[in-house]
Amino acid sequence: MTQRPFRFGVNLLTPSSRTEWQARCREAEDLGYDVIAVPDHLGMPAPLSALVSAAEATTRPRLSAFVLNTGFYHPAVLARDLAGTDALLNGRLKIALGTGYVKTEFDTAGIPWRSAAERVDHLEHTVLEVRRLLADPRHRPRPVQEPMPPVSIAGNGDRVLGIAATHADIVAFSGAAPGRNPGMLRFLGPDALARRVAHVRQAAPHRFADLELNLLVHAVAIDGDRREAVDRLPRFDHQLSDRDLARVPTVLSGHPAEIAERLQRYREEFGFTYFTVSEPAMREFARVVTALRG
Repeated sequence: MTQRPFRFGVNLLTPSSRTEWQARCREAEDLGYDVIAVPDHLGMPAPLSALVSAAEATTRPRLSAFVLNTGFYHPAVLARDLAGTDALLNGRLKIALGTGYVKTEFDTAGIPWRSAAERVDHLEHTVLEVRRLLADPRHRPRPVQEPMPPVSIAGNGDRVLGIAATHADIVAFSGAAPGRNPGMLRFLGPDALARRVAHVRQAAPHRFADLELNLLVHAVAIDGDRREAVDRLPRFDHQLSDRDLARVPTVLSGHPAEIAERLQRYREEFGFTYFTVSEPAMREFARVVTALRG
């Protein structure tokens, strides 16, 4: 069976002027990234408008809001914005959707903070409605990609991953679970991550082979200190021993060739072929991209 090739994305986090933003996007393209992404958090770049600006400065990478917080959107409004954005990107948009997990952002926006079950309900409703609306040839605006751009669904819980297995083209694994304090996260170890992949396989065995599996890499330390890289992460509980931290799949450290070998093992063991890093790791991780592509 032919292995799916690797793909690499970078999440750009820092608001900036048009000139600075586009220079950063061109750098990401030059470094070999396949996807330029923008998260959907208050205090960070406005995702869809940032992608339109990124398209002006680049030619090759796909462009994604990674991930859109569906709790902020009505499905009909979101379908309009996604279709219109894909048209302005000339068919380079990748849709990525999640439930949203930062209560303080909902509070700041004046949007009611729902239970986890209600947020997952809204995610499922949004995915189904966006697919229905964009599949209708009468919908305006029309995306360039027919019937619609590829869809990622991101998360970790059983229901979210089940929705992703059934309705997404790409399953994006967060590699994290809710921490002990509200709004905080904890790392998943390799066994827990393997169980998450197995859950997706069991939820949709007939289409699992067609799904692309994405893993969000939380920290990268090329020839550096893994603990130091983790301590710089916001919203994470850091109460792990050095031994346990060394086994966390989403924290990568070592020489680029060593990390490249590790990602090859992830492809063999888990099926991950699409990896996304955050902006602070963009230049360092590019050495891994180069190592994997020879």
